[in-house]
Amino acid sequence: MFSSRLPAALAPNALTEAIARHRAAGRVAFDLTVTNPTEVGLAYPRDVLAPLVHADGARYTPSPFGMRAAREAIAAEYARAGLTVDADRIVLAASTSDAYGLLFKLLCDAGDDVLVPQPSYPLFDLLTRLDAVVARPYQLEYHDSWAIDRTSLEDALTPRSRAVLVVSPNNPTGSMLRSADREWLDALCARRGIALIADEVFADYPLAPRTDACRAIGNGSAALTVALGGLSKSAGLPQLKLGWMIVDGPDALVTAALDRLELICDTYLSVSTPVQLAAPQLIDSGRAIRARIAERLRVNVARLQRALVGHPSITWHPPEGGWSAVLQVPATLSEEALVLRLLDEADLIVHPGYFFDFPREAFLIVSLLPVPDLFEAALDRMLPIASGALAS
Repeated sequence: MFSSRLPAALAPNALTEAIARHRAAGRVAFDLTVTNPTEVGLAYPRDVLAPLVHADGARYTPSPFGMRAAREAIAAEYARAGLTVDADRIVLAASTSDAYGLLFKLLCDAGDDVLVPQPSYPLFDLLTRLDAVVARPYQLEYHDSWAIDRTSLEDALTPRSRAVLVVSPNNPTGSMLRSADREWLDALCARRGIALIADEVFADYPLAPRTDACRAIGNGSAALTVALGGLSKSAGLPQLKLGWMIVDGPDALVTAALDRLELICDTYLSVSTPVQLAAPQLIDSGRAIRARIAERLRVNVARLQRALVGHPSITWHPPEGGWSAVLQVPATLSEEALVLRLLDEADLIVHPGYFFDFPREAFLIVSLLPVPDLFEAALDRMLPIASGALAS
């Protein structure tokens, strides 16, 4: 009766069940997987949602690409960061996930494929599958810095490839797209007639970008290029569901893409009127929220760096940006066994590397968003166990 695009098995895995049991028993003292900025003790302005109460919010005037004032506010925000963006090339969506769905409909027939990075956020597998698209992985490799394994990407290409997806800063590695990789990708995609989709939702949170880090991939692309952003991360407002796509590339390709996107977006009209009307003020007030998040990240990165000094068996690559850090730990236990042990012995939740498709063990991924004192206390419990200092 049900679509084969959905997973055949929906039962929770052993780790999910164990976390549920511990939560029910009140035994989760520390959650190092939390990435919801509204739940980590950050001070939001009391009137942050006031712009949603707008006199024109009671009127419905649908626009496929979104209201002009909202798109102009987004373009102005990019301009403040030194990036030139044409409001006519901005398309609003309800979220980044919504934007991916629109783009897969734009670019792909059923059975076509898109290339996705590994390690990276695991949502791609389901997003592609729900649109009857095949996700074909390519690898990121670490040699002094994370970069695209170009051979693996070229090997992943097929005659049915329609797009290459990049995430910069990457979730969870915190790595940014290298400028040389960006130029290589642009030329490759242009030559093969496929699109380049750049998820830049964490771009407003640089931590320690290297000199060859690429801040944004738009502006003068040879290939059809779409950059994704949204209020969820840039303003710390995931509950308001406003994302956007910036379409770039040769004029003829951009025009053709926008003509088709107009039809797709007009079919769904997924963005609510109140959030579009409020967008200019939300973007403006979001800078203060973003500054608080950025300070939280800096504090926790410093605390993590200090805590790791006493555990030389654990290595890490300080993130260039984003909200997460990756720790490589001794592979004395499987990642799942280690995460379960941390849950049982330290009342602590952390993500295993396999959740993000790391190619080997053993990695743990920690969020940098928790309240700093709680974050430090969690590290005090976690690191001795993860380093193997406590006997198995």
